[in-house]
Amino acid sequence: MTPRAYLFDLDGTLYRGHEPVPGAVEAVRALVARGALARYLTNNATLTREEFAVKLQAMGFPARPQEVYTSATGTADHLVEKGCRSAFVVGMPGLVSILRAAGIKVVNAGEDGVVGSAGERAETVVVGLCRTFTYDLLEAAMTQVGAGAQFVATNPDASIPLDGGRLAPGAGSLVAALRTCTGVEPFVVGKPKPFLVQAALRDASLLPSEVLVVGDRLDTDIEAGRAAGCPTYLVLTGVEKTLPGGQAGGESVRSLTARLGEDRSPT
Repeated sequence: MTPRAYLFDLDGTLYRGHEPVPGAVEAVRALVARGALARYLTNNATLTREEFAVKLQAMGFPARPQEVYTSATGTADHLVEKGCRSAFVVGMPGLVSILRAAGIKVVNAGEDGVVGSAGERAETVVVGLCRTFTYDLLEAAMTQVGAGAQFVATNPDASIPLDGGRLAPGAGSLVAALRTCTGVEPFVVGKPKPFLVQAALRDASLLPSEVLVVGDRLDTDIEAGRAAGCPTYLVLTGVEKTLPGGQAGGESVRSLTARLGEDRSPT
């Protein structure tokens, strides 16, 4: 059955850093032109939905903020559901902004959203990708968890794909550091948990069988799709470089339109 919707991962699937994967823009636009829905699901918690939409649009992808689902928005939803009112954050200003918009007090960030090691006691420690990570910040987060704060990870990604095929440490590397020094296992919000996939399905009134989850990581993207009961498709433009037996996939997102006989992208 031809999918009614495609749930695309971002880093390593549609782009690497600030470079779109060759043929990805044309492929997504071709699928949307056929009448399919496109949704964008990312474990990256550094930007807001609006900022991700702007980045995608600048590359040529047909994306609106309400079509973007991030582990930051998922984390905010989780904390609100649990009645959490304050958080100590290891992350970027985008994550801080999203938590604040949900009514959660970030105890260790200034008005600009930049986090530091000083802050009053919080109910939760939230860890995402943090390019300003320091030993002092780790020690402060450790102290918060030791005092009873819940430990929440936006995502477990060990690395993120960048321009030119490079990899950089992901949020999972920082999550691992706090896990190691506290001995506490975090509650993980992003993929491989199915929360983001389920939110996209619910908002578009779709059944799991009607969508195809597309990503470049077996341990997060593909596992999240499977956990939600959706068909999955692995591309080899990011972290994974080989296609396991029994796993649907192709070299890139462009192979989706080729498989459907609709590949209008340039050679």
